[in-house]
Amino acid sequence: MVESGEEELSDLVHFSLSDLPSRGYGVMEDIRRQGKLCDVTLKVDEHKFSAHRIVLAASIPYFHAMFTNDMMECKQDEIVMQGMDPSALEALINFAYNGHLAIDQQNVQSLLMGASFLQLQNIKDACCTFLRERLHPKNCLGVRQFAETMMCAVLYDSATSFVHQHFVEVSVAEEFLALPFDDVLELLSRDELNVKSEEQVFEAALAWIRYEREAREPRLPELLARIRLPLCRPQFLADRVQQDELVRCCHKCRDLVDEAKDYHLMPERRPHLLAFKTRPRCCPSIAGLIYAVGGLNSAGDSLNVVEAFDPIANRWERCQPMTTARSRVGVAVVNGLLYAIGGYDGQLRLSTVEVYNPETDAWTRAGSMNSKRSAMGTVVLDGQIYVCGGYNGSSSLNSVETYSPETDKWTVITPMSANRSAAGVTVFEGRVHVSGGHDGLQIFSSVEYYNQHTGTWYPVAGMLNKRCRHGAASLGSKMFVCGGYDGSGFLSIAEAYSSAADQWSLIVPMNTRRSRVSLVASCGRLYAVGGYDGQSNLSSVEMFDPETNRWTFMAPMVCHEGGVGVGCIPLLTL
Repeated sequence: MVESGEEELSDLVHFSLSDLPSRGYGVMEDIRRQGKLCDVTLKVDEHKFSAHRIVLAASIPYFHAMFTNDMMECKQDEIVMQGMDPSALEALINFAYNGHLAIDQQNVQSLLMGASFLQLQNIKDACCTFLRERLHPKNCLGVRQFAETMMCAVLYDSATSFVHQHFVEVSVAEEFLALPFDDVLELLSRDELNVKSEEQVFEAALAWIRYEREAREPRLPELLARIRLPLCRPQFLADRVQQDELVRCCHKCRDLVDEAKDYHLMPERRPHLLAFKTRPRCCPSIAGLIYAVGGLNSAGDSLNVVEAFDPIANRWERCQPMTTARSRVGVAVVNGLLYAIGGYDGQLRLSTVEVYNPETDAWTRAGSMNSKRSAMGTVVLDGQIYVCGGYNGSSSLNSVETYSPETDKWTVITPMSANRSAAGVTVFEGRVHVSGGHDGLQIFSSVEYYNQHTGTWYPVAGMLNKRCRHGAASLGSKMFVCGGYDGSGFLSIAEAYSSAADQWSLIVPMNTRRSRVSLVASCGRLYAVGGYDGQSNLSSVEMFDPETNRWTFMAPMVCHEGGVGVGCIPLLTL
């Protein structure tokens, strides 16, 4: 009888030991090591391992299926395991009892094969992670081949991406030189190779041929046909490719060299070339820090502020400011250094140039341009900086200058066909392309490109919309423009150009109207940075993913509100 005011005790009490299963497995492991109560022996070659059916069935899917589905082995005292490495099987049996496994360079492949056979997906994944984190130019091709054999898709993709990113280092490693012909042909055909120039691909092909010259020399024409020789410098074609004894001795190879030389000498023949031969390689998996340089604050004042965006972390961080305030500034990246060129300091148009080194977080002066200019287009081609057009304080310009980092000198080259201020400028298919802009009286839809080898400008199909103060960038096989101003409105519309069709087509518009917007490519995507929507300067950033065909807002700039110049420094150069 329960006294009044006291709680009635339940007749049911739950008692548990949460660590009992793990302690139980530990006891079973001790019993197994004593050789007691074991009811099955696994045999590999001359090696035998005793164990308990119930433990194996509880921990390893392969044995669960074997021991619970009345398979023939269910009643056998000894089971032969064909094709397994004895040490790997022993390690996996031990894992069944204690949940621990030591993975190292010597056992990772045999463990992965054993885990795959025994259907231990978690161990297979752990082995793949181990290999992925230790990819190196000397082993990545072997890892990729092993991943393909074991049907490890994630590891295969990671190794393939690593090969593309580090192609130059991979191409001098023993694994590359020992590759079969079909694998070399496939690799040299990839758009995604990370090379500074097509000349590095040529050298890789020649090294592979010479590794076993007698057997491989007949394959040279096939390899050379996959190399984009028209993208090589004329000097390299004449002095290196044409003079190589392997090339000189082969009629088909000489024809390919002549085709590449004709590309530079006779532009009218270009439409007859296979499209891939003039498409620069682009490694989309390489991310880069996007630097926003100068620009304007909400009051419209020019800034010297610089900040960098990490597209992987989706985060902006402030960097060392420039020595000079610059809006409508040209920005270029050469050899891992960021150049801030010209612009407007709030009073004057500038010809001065300064250079930022991300390793020292410091700015230094470089040689000044021949002309003062703001709102010009700035790009890099073959290690040279090009500035096109702009505004000098009194008129729009058609003049063009190139800068050599080696000599620290600017050289005036052939002017554009039109005076263009606030045009979009980008390198597309190995050529400087200039789109739109204005001359102070009219806004253009026209587009022209510069052949740096003949020193001539050529027209291509005009944009669907006239625009100035827009963003321009290249990605993959297309050139993109977005935003800008058409004389009556601020634009969100974007379009892409295909050289094969010589025409522009609309793509999905940005979420925001943006004039004075900068467009830059990084990690296979486009980033539209800042701008002006007709009412206020913008700190917002949008990213275009060509795979999903969507613009997505990213983290906004912290220190800027529109009008910035942008440049992207690949992380591998830092």
